[in-house]
Amino acid sequence: MLKKFITALAITIGLSSVFATTGDKAEAAYYHTKAISVAKANVGVPYKWGGITPRGFDCSGLIKYSFAQAGKVLPRTAAEMYYTKGHRVSSIQPGDLLFYAPSKASKPTHVAMYIGAGKMIMASSSKGVMITYTNNSYWNPKFIGAKRI
Repeated sequence: MLKKFITALAITIGLSSVFATTGDKAEAAYYHTKAISVAKANVGVPYKWGGITPRGFDCSGLIKYSFAQAGKVLPRTAAEMYYTKGHRVSSIQPGDLLFYAPSKASKPTHVAMYIGAGKMIMASSSKGVMITYTNNSYWNPKFIGAKRI
């Protein structure tokens, strides 16, 4: 009731955009936190090419599943996520998606989620769902950009 009153008052005095922005940020913080929590709960799940369930994940399957559990629908592949969702960011925050490609000129073939403290969570073909550092020697040279959904 109070929220409806404040929203109506804000609209009346022209502050609706202030409240909408604050609400959008709060919603984003919620689903990023939830998606991270879901992904972390799946650490140790084996890698499965095309996998989108806790029985087995590939990289984009883990991200799609984690965000879906938080209420956000994402496309199936890393490339589709990169080209159709979110906006590019230069300063990453927890919940941002990190994209990787074999070369800077090629399309993304891998996606991970930043979880803070220089770490990311991903489904690795060799170790399944795992947490590693963003500056690890294998993935860091393949990094092509980050996006916030």
